Amino acid sequence: MSFFDKIAKIKDKFDRINEQLSDEEVLADTDKLISLSKERSDLMPIMEVFEKYSRTIANLEESKDILDNSTDRELVEFAQMELEGLREEKDRYEEELKVLLLPKDPNDDKSVIMEIRAGTGGDEAGLFAGDLLRMYMRYAELKGWKAEYIDLNEAGGLGGVKEAVISISGTGVYGELKWESGVHRVQRVPQTEAQGRVHTSAASVAVLPEVEAVQVEINMNDVKIDVFRSGGAGGQNVNKVETAIRMTHLPTGIVVQCQDERSQLKNREKALKVLMARLYDLKSGEQNSEIAAQRKLMVKSGDRSDKIRTYNFPQNRVTDHRIGLTLYNLSDVINGDLFSLIEQIKIADRAEKLQSEE
Repeated sequence: MSFFDKIAKIKDKFDRINEQLSDEEVLADTDKLISLSKERSDLMPIMEVFEKYSRTIANLEESKDILDNSTDRELVEFAQMELEGLREEKDRYEEELKVLLLPKDPNDDKSVIMEIRAGTGGDEAGLFAGDLLRMYMRYAELKGWKAEYIDLNEAGGLGGVKEAVISISGTGVYGELKWESGVHRVQRVPQTEAQGRVHTSAASVAVLPEVEAVQVEINMNDVKIDVFRSGGAGGQNVNKVETAIRMTHLPTGIVVQCQDERSQLKNREKALKVLMARLYDLKSGEQNSEIAAQRKLMVKSGDRSDKIRTYNFPQNRVTDHRIGLTLYNLSDVINGDLFSLIEQIKIADRAEKLQSEE
């Protein structure tokens, strides 16, 4: 389907929605009204740019008509002056529309479950996993998102983390953080290194979209639930009352646990949310594996086996290997300033998708 065919189809859909929103039967149906309003809101950015594009095309045609038919010298000179600017406007709006017309990941607006695990590198890997955890918690704070611990397994007494599971809630969280899935590598002198040698360690990050129960079918007869006492910092009842929950999905062997809340019920709800996210991720991975194998993207899918980024502390350098981007502001990045880094990855992803559409 051509660019203009896509625009025409969307405009027809937008016009139909506007007609439906003025229908009394629709106005009386709350669910239908909400659904149509959401559809209209999603299409609005495209229609706003399309209106500007249409006005620019009309002005271009008017200027060309003056150049072809007018005998008024001043009017012709004015039309010539306007023509170049209008052509640039037209090209700019076309590019904006092409980006807006790219297929949208249906999960982009969702909240996420983020899992951070220490990898190779011993104690230093745990310290690095702790740094990543604090980096993402700070980024969530800067974005105005809500971040909560689901499970935290600390390592050592220096702020290290063996494994952490957190939920980050807000609008468009997955669309921003999905690029963080993968293996993160650090190069620095560990706190435990007496001779000042630079070590290389790693940690893995998994970002899973939170899903509704209707998207994942779970037979609770297939889930083994164990209750145990929390083993970390979590309130007055730690090691006194059995509030922590461990769920094992028997068909897949997936195990999740939550011990952050003092309430067994709340821990159960959070653990089930993580289990649904992991099962959805497993299902999505199976469905997309064939497509991913056929199409090599500049920005990869976020496979957690891929080394995606290196944090070099001696040089204050962070390198994203997927797009070949190197920034010398590691101290800012590790303190939660991921804005520029993530934006550059999104730009590279859009450019790759636009190229594949041509």
